[in-house]
Parts: sequence; C-alpha cells; structure tokens
Amino acid sequence: MILNPSTWLSSFSFPSLLLGTATPSEYSPIVLTGVLLSLIVVYIASKLGGEISRKINLPPVLGELVAGVIVGASVLHLLVFPEGGADAGDSVLMTVLQFIGNLTPDAVTSIFEAQSEVVSVLAEIGVIILLFEIGLESDLKELTKVGYQATIVACVGVAVPFGAGTIGLIYLFNFPAIPAIFAGAALTATSIGITSKVLSEIGQLKSREGQIIVGAAVIDDILGIIVLAVVASLAKTGEVDIANVIYLIVSATSFLIGSILLGKFFNKSFVAAADRLQTRGNIIIPALVFAFFMAFIGNAIHLEAILGAFAAGLVLDETDKRKELDEQVKPIADILVPIFFITVGAKVDLSVLNPSTPANREGLIIATFLIIVAIIGKVVTGWAVFGQPGINRVAIGVGMIPRGEVGLVFAGIGAASGVLDKPLQAAIIVMVILTTFIAPPLLRLAFKESSDPQKELNQLDITR
Repeated sequence: MILNPSTWLSSFSFPSLLLGTATPSEYSPIVLTGVLLSLIVVYIASKLGGEISRKINLPPVLGELVAGVIVGASVLHLLVFPEGGADAGDSVLMTVLQFIGNLTPDAVTSIFEAQSEVVSVLAEIGVIILLFEIGLESDLKELTKVGYQATIVACVGVAVPFGAGTIGLIYLFNFPAIPAIFAGAALTATSIGITSKVLSEIGQLKSREGQIIVGAAVIDDILGIIVLAVVASLAKTGEVDIANVIYLIVSATSFLIGSILLGKFFNKSFVAAADRLQTRGNIIIPALVFAFFMAFIGNAIHLEAILGAFAAGLVLDETDKRKELDEQVKPIADILVPIFFITVGAKVDLSVLNPSTPANREGLIIATFLIIVAIIGKVVTGWAVFGQPGINRVAIGVGMIPRGEVGLVFAGIGAASGVLDKPLQAAIIVMVILTTFIAPPLLRLAFKESSDPQKELNQLDITR
C-alpha cells in the first residue's frame, strides 16, 4: 500500500504501513532493516548538520535541512521516496539491502515502498510533535503586553506576502490557483524561535521593538496555522470553493479559540490526573493523549491534525505543569522532529534549479520572485506600527523575515499533499533557507544602526 499524499495524517494503519499490503510477510525483517538504516542516516545527518550550523552561529534547523538535501535525492541518494519520482534503483540503501538479502527486483520494489511509508509516517508524527511544542512555547500572555501593535504587524505580515505571492504566481507565472495559494501561504510564516534567540543575544528582547516582534511572531504563528489548515484542506478538494474557505476559516478560528477557552477547565483535570498517577510518564503520557486527541478532532472536522496539536500546546502552556511538560516533550521532539526536517530536505531535488538546464531556469526565476516577496512582505510590517515615536521600524520588519521551522512545515505539507511540483517546492525551500540565513545578521545590523537616543530608550525599557 502506498500512502496517498493528499490524506497526510488522515489515517494511520501501522501494520499495513510497516509491511505494505503488497509486501510478503517474509520480507518484514528486511523492511525493518531498511527502516533502521534510514533512521541511522537521518540521525547522523541531523546531528552533523545541526552541530555545524550551530558552530557558525546559525539555527541548527538550517543545518538539518541542508543535511537532508545532501543525503536525499539531490546528492547522495541515501534517503529517497517514491512520491518524488524515485524508484528502488535510485536508493543506495536499497542497493545495500539487495546485496545483503539477494533479493529480486520485485521484492526490492515492495520493500522500498513499505520502508518509505514507515519513514514518512514517522516524519508526519514528528510534525505533530513539532506543532505541539510550538504551541507550548507560544505564551499567550505576551499578546497582552504588546497589544494591538503586534496584532497589526502580524496581520500585515501575513496578508502582504500571501497576497503578493499568490497573485504574482498566478498572473506572472501562470500557476494554477491551488499551488499558488499554497506557495503564498508558505510566505506568511515567521520563526519566533530564531528571532527571539537573536533578540536575546543582542539584549533587545525586552525593548519596545523586541516586544512587538515577539508578540507579532506569536500571533503570526496562530494566523499561519489557520492559513495552513485552510490551504491544506483546499488541496484535498482540488478546487477553490469560497464557501468552503469561509467555513474553514470560521471553523479553524472557532476550534482554536474554543480549545483555549475550554483549556481553563481542562488544565485543572490535567494537573489532578498528573498528581494521581504514580508511575513514569505521569505528565507526558496524558499530555500526548490530549495532543493526539486534539489532532484527531482537528482532522475529523476537516481541518488539519497539526492545528489540533498546536491548540493542545497552547492549552497546556497555561497549566501549572508547563515547565515539567516542556522538559519532557523535548526528548520526544529530539527523536521525531529531525526525521521530519531531514525528510523535507531529502525529498527536495535541487537539480531542478540548475541553470545549465534550460527547463530549470523558470524555477530559478520563481525562487528569486519568492525571495523578493518574502523579504519585502515582512520588512513593510515595520511601517504598520503607529503612535510609537522613535520606533526602529526597520528592526521590526527585519525581525519578521526568518521563516525557519514554520516555513518548513508549510513546504513539507505542500509536498506531501502533491500540489507542489518540483520547481515550486525547491523554490520554497530555497526561500526558507535564504530568509532564515540573512535575518540574524540583518537584525543585528538594524539595531546597531539605531540612533543613540533610540539605544538609550531601549535600554530604559529593558531596565523597566
């Protein structure tokens, strides 16, 4: 059985995924061997990429993405997938398994499909855990501190790149509506993790600009998840239905807000349950049950499982067990989330951006267009702030640029849904990489170029 990409996360059938309905049971040990070899490649690549990226003062997630590209279809062919057009003969790991087991070509094909399905499902579970973790890190109390200014910045930061990207792809590059909308949605993301880390390093996290940036990034995450739920659901239907769009927006918003409001009642039950349980996992197991249940509900009402996981994270962020839960989620995320990032990179074939091939030149032009829209669409958000004399508008705009892990979520889900062709998928990945690379040095420069009075004002805000 090959998992239909358009129904990512819509159902799990682990026995059939582990063996594949077309895979004879005698091949199951070989399938397991292939999965284990794949995970070895994933973890070595993720750690090497992350460590190298950290040493050069860049986000580790970028190193994981680049490492995925290297071990995947673009370079080493250690980790390739059928949905990317690859077959068993393209996989180095399958060549190793064929040599070890003396397998027939038909057996290798069945094993390749089953092994790829298992890795893909693990990656999909990884993205659920990632969004749950992002929800835990999105402190709703920050929204009240920055107020309407952050809300305006976030709304402009979502609307401008989404509109410009979607319209540009449709009218300048003649893309169908669904792929154009998905690519436009990928432009809306902002990585709160990357931005807040840089702000902390340069001592601007508690400045007026820093508070607005972080608050806007939190709201941007919420808006981005709603947008993602909408466009991913549109990808399933294959058409743009205005009534369906309105339904999805209303249901996504109601689901998220309702989850947060009901969370006040759930938090007491969660704490009580955690205190009553005496065995290991008394906190993390109830939390994961809640996260997976919310993901199931999100999927059941025709939204996305990740929206439910994100809502679960927001709810549990308010509980008294939040700090303990945050620490216990990290090891699980460390195990599963790298599979997602490495898989996203591995599925990207950057050869489509090779300018020496005439057919690829359109992909490069698309990537250039997306990068320009991605940067300008966020920089303009600084000028959405009003009533704040002396505010560093450039710093606010630059702080919203990096897409980071949130942008990768969009790219990965778009690829899994089958709506993005190779040039557009690779162009989105390149946009994510570049915006995440350039944002940290530009943010430092933007604050460095501030006038002395502004610096003094920022320092005054910090002391307060």
